Amino acid sequence: MQKNTIFHLFLTLSLSSASYGAETTAWDIFDGMESSLKGEWKLSPADQQIGTDSYKHPALLPIVGTDQTGIGFKLIGGDVTIMEDLLPNTAKQMVTMYHCKDIACTNLKATHYCSKQNQPEFLANLALSTPKRIVFDCDMSTELCQSDEDHIHQIVHELSDDGKHLKTSYFAWKNKKLKDSHSIYHFDRK
Repeated sequence: MQKNTIFHLFLTLSLSSASYGAETTAWDIFDGMESSLKGEWKLSPADQQIGTDSYKHPALLPIVGTDQTGIGFKLIGGDVTIMEDLLPNTAKQMVTMYHCKDIACTNLKATHYCSKQNQPEFLANLALSTPKRIVFDCDMSTELCQSDEDHIHQIVHELSDDGKHLKTSYFAWKNKKLKDSHSIYHFDRK
């Protein structure tokens, strides 16, 4: 009887966890991004740039571990768009705009204005996103995402439990497969 009870408890918890992703709406993600990401963040010191060499780019080294803004998020367009300004005032500056895909906001869309001189479009992955991990996948209905061209294919924002640290990853693809190098940055809230 005890095994049966444990199995039912496990099954209930599994179904509850699985349904959380299915019940997450675009507005949940947008509101979560607004409340948890809004503001300015600085690049973490070099010893905290774990699992990445992205910070070693000559344009970024002067701002690593300083108080200069490394990424910023703000509401624009009547508070219905979040603008991400990555590495402002550097040679690597890029912008990503997050907004509803349609009037009913069935999903969030993002357009990344990349230093690779292209603009991949993304859709929020509602099933994989959580309040602490926000995932955007390349919109496979677009030509660029289906192409062999070198482009960012996934964006992932991961927040620490206390909301003071942000790891942002831009996963690159070329020839329809994951590349070996990606742009991954660690930030601390200013």
